Amino acid sequence: MQWGGTIPIMLHPDVGSTKVRDAQRDEVFPWLKEVSAENIDLNLPNQRWVETPEGYIYSSYLQPCRNLPNAPLSALLEGQAGFWGEVTVPYVDLLMENPAAVSGWMRDHITYSLQARLYYSQVMWVDQVRTTDTGTIQYHVNERYGNPGDLFWAEGATFRPLTGEDVSPINPDVDPATKKVVVNLIYQTLTCKEGDREVYFCRVSTGIQENSTPLGEHAVWRKLISVRMAANTVASSYDLPGISWTTLFVGDGVAIHAATSHNDFGTVRSHGCVNCKPEDAKWIFRWSQPEVGLDTGEITWNDYTSGSTHVIVEDTL
Repeated sequence: MQWGGTIPIMLHPDVGSTKVRDAQRDEVFPWLKEVSAENIDLNLPNQRWVETPEGYIYSSYLQPCRNLPNAPLSALLEGQAGFWGEVTVPYVDLLMENPAAVSGWMRDHITYSLQARLYYSQVMWVDQVRTTDTGTIQYHVNERYGNPGDLFWAEGATFRPLTGEDVSPINPDVDPATKKVVVNLIYQTLTCKEGDREVYFCRVSTGIQENSTPLGEHAVWRKLISVRMAANTVASSYDLPGISWTTLFVGDGVAIHAATSHNDFGTVRSHGCVNCKPEDAKWIFRWSQPEVGLDTGEITWNDYTSGSTHVIVEDTL
């Protein structure tokens, strides 16, 4: 559970039900099943609740995760500068290497006395491996793209090295010109099409402010396995590490990407990007053009007329 304060566990899936207790930030719960609200709350577009052994929690507050520790590498492979590591446990604590925080998100953690963590499915770049005096293998993790200077160590068993299969193209033999991504702002949905055939569908969360997710037809111009995203303007202020499976389609930074800060897909939530569940963002990343190799984990593409999947943002019913 990711939340700035506490959230209630209710006896029934209903905002008017009896509260069992308050859950704390980053508590982990068995996810028994997702259910619909017993009574529709017209103030909430999302009517989904999660049943836990203690009671029911409103689904937007819970991030689905798994606990899959790994056998860590004892060293980088020979000739390897590093590798992409995906968090496969609910969260992993970060040990800061450099003496002072550089990024806004780290300064916020220090200000509010919060432990800096990465969460399930986030991806970071690993460029060193060490064994501590107690025998624990740790990875040196940082942002390969967009890194302001913060450097960390974290337990290696919590990361899974990505492989070529993770970035292998989906339906690569299909004519790239027939591939389209359609984002509907009214329904908060995303559809991948090959010609007139729908091949993928998911709920998304687009920009809260009007026009923050620009209408019209755009072209994918950059893709990154992982990147730090930050902005500090009158309209938007945020600083987020390890944003995985990022597909940029508007030049000022609007992208389709994985979101681990909420589970409220189907509702507007973002600063303008198209938030997806990590598994959805990864599928779109692999399916869309241009393709991205595992070594660099990034490609910038300027030929919008050839080899670039177009993203159509519409507001039609």
